[in-house]
Amino acid sequence: MEVILYQDVPKLGKTGTVVKVREGYARNFLIPRKLACIATQANLKRIEQLEKRHKIQYEQKKAEAQQLAEKMSKVSCTVSVEVNDLDKLYGAVSVADIVNALKAEGLTIDRHQIVIEKPIEELGIFEIGVQLHPEVTTKIRLWVTKK
Repeated sequence: MEVILYQDVPKLGKTGTVVKVREGYARNFLIPRKLACIATQANLKRIEQLEKRHKIQYEQKKAEAQQLAEKMSKVSCTVSVEVNDLDKLYGAVSVADIVNALKAEGLTIDRHQIVIEKPIEELGIFEIGVQLHPEVTTKIRLWVTKK
Protein backbone atom coordinates (compact mmCIF):
# COMPACT_ATOMS: atom_id res chain seq x y z
CA MET A 1 0.00 0.00 0.00
CA GLU A 2 1.31 3.46 -0.85
CA VAL A 3 0.82 6.33 1.60
CA ILE A 4 1.74 10.02 1.69
CA LEU A 5 3.48 11.08 4.89
CA TYR A 6 2.06 14.13 6.69
CA GLN A 7 5.00 14.26 9.13
CA ASP A 8 8.55 12.96 9.26
CA VAL A 9 8.54 9.33 10.39
CA PRO A 10 11.88 7.89 11.54
CA LYS A 11 13.27 5.13 9.31
CA LEU A 12 10.40 5.64 6.84
CA GLY A 13 10.55 9.05 5.20
CA LYS A 14 10.07 12.80 5.30
CA THR A 15 6.94 14.93 5.05
CA GLY A 16 5.22 14.81 1.66
CA THR A 17 6.96 11.71 0.34
CA VAL A 18 5.11 8.72 -1.05
CA VAL A 19 6.27 5.48 0.56
CA LYS A 20 5.21 1.88 0.21
CA VAL A 21 4.29 0.18 3.49
CA ARG A 22 2.38 -2.88 4.56
CA GLU A 23 -1.37 -2.48 4.73
CA GLY A 24 -1.63 -3.31 8.44
CA TYR A 25 1.07 -0.77 9.36
CA ALA A 26 -0.74 1.93 7.39
CA ARG A 27 -4.25 1.18 8.68
CA ASN A 28 -3.32 0.45 12.30
CA PHE A 29 -0.52 2.92 12.95
CA LEU A 30 0.09 5.65 10.37
CA ILE A 31 -3.45 6.65 9.39
CA PRO A 32 -5.05 6.65 12.92
CA ARG A 33 -2.19 8.82 14.25
CA LYS A 34 -2.58 11.17 11.26
CA LEU A 35 1.00 10.54 10.20
CA ALA A 36 -0.04 9.55 6.66
CA CYS A 37 -2.93 9.19 4.24
CA ILE A 38 -3.59 6.81 1.36
CA ALA A 39 -1.87 7.91 -1.85
CA THR A 40 -4.68 8.90 -4.22
CA GLN A 41 -4.63 11.50 -6.99
CA ALA A 42 -6.73 13.91 -4.91
CA ASN A 43 -4.44 13.55 -1.89
CA LEU A 44 -1.34 14.02 -4.06
CA LYS A 45 -2.75 17.29 -5.44
CA ARG A 46 -3.63 18.48 -1.94
CA ILE A 47 -0.12 17.72 -0.69
CA GLU A 48 1.39 19.61 -3.65
CA GLN A 49 -0.72 22.66 -2.81
CA LEU A 50 0.32 22.46 0.84
CA GLU A 51 3.99 22.24 -0.16
CA LYS A 52 3.63 25.31 -2.38
CA ARG A 53 2.02 27.22 0.48
CA HIS A 54 4.75 26.13 2.90
CA LYS A 55 7.45 27.11 0.43
CA ILE A 56 5.97 30.61 0.03
CA GLN A 57 5.76 31.03 3.82
CA TYR A 58 9.33 29.75 4.19
CA GLU A 59 10.62 32.29 1.67
CA GLN A 60 8.72 35.13 3.37
CA LYS A 61 10.19 34.22 6.75
CA LYS A 62 13.64 34.00 5.18
CA ALA A 63 13.26 37.49 3.65
CA GLU A 64 12.13 38.90 7.01
CA ALA A 65 15.11 37.25 8.71
CA GLN A 66 17.51 38.73 6.14
CA GLN A 67 16.13 42.22 6.78
CA LEU A 68 16.50 41.73 10.52
CA ALA A 69 20.04 40.38 9.99
CA GLU A 70 21.04 43.55 8.13
CA LYS A 71 19.64 45.64 10.97
CA MET A 72 21.33 43.52 13.64
CA SER A 73 24.74 43.52 11.96
CA LYS A 74 24.98 47.25 12.74
CA VAL A 75 24.08 46.78 16.40
CA SER A 76 26.55 46.63 19.24
CA CYS A 77 25.41 46.08 22.80
CA THR A 78 27.10 46.37 26.16
CA VAL A 79 26.97 44.05 29.16
CA SER A 80 28.35 45.34 32.46
CA VAL A 81 29.61 42.67 34.84
CA GLU A 82 31.15 42.43 38.29
CA VAL A 83 34.92 41.83 38.30
CA ASN A 84 37.54 41.29 40.98
CA ASP A 85 40.74 43.29 41.53
CA LEU A 86 42.51 41.47 38.68
CA ASP A 87 39.68 42.26 36.20
CA LYS A 88 38.48 38.66 36.17
CA LEU A 89 34.76 37.96 35.92
CA TYR A 90 33.08 36.22 38.84
CA GLY A 91 31.15 34.10 36.36
CA ALA A 92 30.52 34.03 32.65
CA VAL A 93 28.31 36.22 30.52
CA SER A 94 25.14 34.21 29.97
CA VAL A 95 22.80 34.08 27.02
CA ALA A 96 20.15 35.77 29.19
CA ASP A 97 22.50 38.74 29.70
CA ILE A 98 22.94 39.05 25.94
CA VAL A 99 19.18 38.83 25.33
CA ASN A 100 18.58 41.56 27.91
CA ALA A 101 21.24 43.77 26.30
CA LEU A 102 19.56 43.29 22.91
CA LYS A 103 16.19 44.20 24.43
CA ALA A 104 17.75 47.43 25.67
CA GLU A 105 18.73 48.13 22.03
CA GLY A 106 15.14 47.50 20.92
CA LEU A 107 15.61 44.00 19.44
CA THR A 108 13.63 40.99 20.64
CA ILE A 109 15.50 37.72 20.11
CA ASP A 110 14.79 34.26 21.52
CA ARG A 111 17.60 32.90 23.67
CA HIS A 112 17.82 29.76 21.53
CA GLN A 113 18.83 31.86 18.54
CA ILE A 114 22.05 33.06 20.21
CA VAL A 115 25.12 31.00 19.27
CA ILE A 116 28.12 31.26 21.60
CA GLU A 117 31.15 29.18 20.64
CA LYS A 118 32.78 29.31 24.06
CA PRO A 119 31.80 30.92 27.38
CA ILE A 120 32.65 34.61 27.71
CA GLU A 121 34.75 34.85 30.85
CA GLU A 122 36.79 38.03 30.31
CA LEU A 123 36.38 41.70 29.50
CA GLY A 124 36.56 42.78 25.88
CA ILE A 125 34.77 42.92 22.56
CA PHE A 126 33.25 39.74 21.16
CA GLU A 127 31.43 38.68 18.00
CA ILE A 128 28.27 36.74 18.91
CA GLY A 129 26.38 34.70 16.33
CA VAL A 130 22.60 34.91 16.00
CA GLN A 131 20.72 32.34 13.93
CA LEU A 132 17.52 34.01 12.79
CA HIS A 133 16.51 31.34 10.26
CA PRO A 134 17.96 27.98 9.23
CA GLU A 135 19.63 29.75 6.28
CA VAL A 136 20.21 33.19 7.82
CA THR A 137 22.79 33.96 10.50
CA THR A 138 24.32 37.24 11.55
CA LYS A 139 26.83 38.52 14.08
CA ILE A 140 26.46 41.21 16.68
CA ARG A 141 29.20 42.99 18.55
CA LEU A 142 29.16 42.51 22.33
CA TRP A 143 31.13 44.76 24.64
CA VAL A 144 31.81 43.26 28.06
CA THR A 145 32.71 46.01 30.52
CA LYS A 146 33.12 46.24 34.28
CA LYS A 147 30.62 48.01 36.51
